[in-house]
Amino acid sequence: MTKSQQANYFLLFGLISSLIIVYLIVQPFLSALILAAVVAFLFQPIYQRLLRVLNQRESLTALLTTIIAIVLVLLPVILLGIQIFKESSHLYQSLFSENGNSFIGLIENFINQLRLILPIPNDFKFNFNQYTQQALEVLVQNLGVIFSSFTKILLNLFVFLSAFYFFLKDGYKLKNYFVILSPLADENDEIIISRLKLAVSVTIKGSLAIGLIQGSLTGLGFLIFGVPNATLWGGATVLATFIPGLGTSLIIMPAIIFLFLTGNTVGGLGLLIWGLTAVGLIDNFLGPKLVGRGMQLHPLAVFLAVLGGLAFLGPLGFLLGPLTMSICLALIDIYFSLKNKTDKLDTNKTLSS
Repeated sequence: MTKSQQANYFLLFGLISSLIIVYLIVQPFLSALILAAVVAFLFQPIYQRLLRVLNQRESLTALLTTIIAIVLVLLPVILLGIQIFKESSHLYQSLFSENGNSFIGLIENFINQLRLILPIPNDFKFNFNQYTQQALEVLVQNLGVIFSSFTKILLNLFVFLSAFYFFLKDGYKLKNYFVILSPLADENDEIIISRLKLAVSVTIKGSLAIGLIQGSLTGLGFLIFGVPNATLWGGATVLATFIPGLGTSLIIMPAIIFLFLTGNTVGGLGLLIWGLTAVGLIDNFLGPKLVGRGMQLHPLAVFLAVLGGLAFLGPLGFLLGPLTMSICLALIDIYFSLKNKTDKLDTNKTLSS
């Protein structure tokens, strides 16, 4: 082995070792950094407009944009999360306290009434109490972890705001740095970057924006027609919108049944009409405008990316799942593009010879 080869191997070993150490250092704040990069991309249009107004003062513009993001995004998310946590705890206590069995009794009576109409076997038992308790326990525990680590929250919040500021100010420098370091051709790097931008736009501006609108309208409808814990169920509707084919009906239909079972026929009919019009038509009107062509992914692929991302990567999985899939598809396209070029060159060489 020559001295030059030894130097190359030593450099490669040092690079891999340092990358591993850097990852371990950054890993506790990785979610905050990724979220800051995504939100910074979404706020780039506001940053660019303010930059022109403030005569290209990058630091001041980034600071003002950060303040705008805090007011428009961060504070509403924190307040909404606190309210959802309160309502989920209240729902858990009301369902499973000694005086909170009325709703469960209604469900059991409804199933017993169905036995008189449908051929349901007598040995079929649906332990609604058990399944609901398990689901709510998971929800309350996960939300409890989020709101219990106050020091960790503050630290991640500081990292998020700092990273958001610098991503706004120096994001284009990081992009150019990536293009320089990448061994791929510049046009292939641009393909990957454009796919990432498109994935963020579709997931946040498209799917999540529609989900937030439908969740807000669902919560408003629940509040109007007398369904308890409207904020909690509105938040659940946002997650349900990612399920293709079912979506908001997973939340609204049980609420309509609940209203009819409790004798609120007017509220049940009102919520049914509300769900079909105000909530159900959002996809048809806003979907094409917000999503556009999208990532050219099948709805099932998007659903699996979101669901698998949530299961594998945690709360940010709804974003990282589609991003990862879009990168994979971009690399596949690049691979086949390079393969076609290579095949054409080989064919030309064969013909010329």
